[in-house]
Amino acid sequence: MESTRYTRRRGQLEEYFDRTAAEAWSRLTSDAPVSRIRATVRAGRDRMRGTLLSWLPEDLRGARLLDAGCGTGALAMEAARRGAEVVAVDISPTLVQLAGERMPGDLGDGRVSFRVGDMLDPGLGHFDYVVAMDSLIHYPDVDVVEALAELARRTRQKMLFTFAPRTPALSLMHAAGRWFPRSDRAPSIEPIAPHRLLTLIAGHPGLDQWWTGRSERIASGFYTSQALELVLT
Repeated sequence: MESTRYTRRRGQLEEYFDRTAAEAWSRLTSDAPVSRIRATVRAGRDRMRGTLLSWLPEDLRGARLLDAGCGTGALAMEAARRGAEVVAVDISPTLVQLAGERMPGDLGDGRVSFRVGDMLDPGLGHFDYVVAMDSLIHYPDVDVVEALAELARRTRQKMLFTFAPRTPALSLMHAAGRWFPRSDRAPSIEPIAPHRLLTLIAGHPGLDQWWTGRSERIASGFYTSQALELVLT
């Protein structure tokens, strides 16, 4: 998958996370004080990360896991503590560098390899599990499903990902963001209707051997995201 739309959006995300928002993202993903609005986002992300990790085995020794869009590496490190061999990739060199600086010296039986690049790069290899937390929320539903189909070709057991569910509140925030000065805007989130997403997944030939499992929506102030589990039959 390498559509012009996907490539253009990926470039926008790299620009935003590697330059415009690097410092803000560093604070958000740390224990540093943040505004009340950002505190709700931090709390929501913490809950979502915990949810996704709860859908993985407690013992990941011998498993290979892709953290697709790893950011500052919190999920990757938790998976490694369970014994996984984790490949953690992100398009932002700044965030990947920060993740490496935060990595503890001892992860037990696990290990993390941080990479700068595209989560869909086939050169990353094959995996037992793929987790894409809030890394596909900037793409329209068709591109999300195409990305999942590409990842499915190299995944042996389970894919976990999140999307931005289309709700009245989220649509309102999305619309309000268009009035912000261009320099203050984050790359827009693409709200997706859950039923349409499920229909697209069910109808994609590259996902015909995958079934949808658990789903959970987390709403915390200015953070709304929905997790979905895909399991290889």
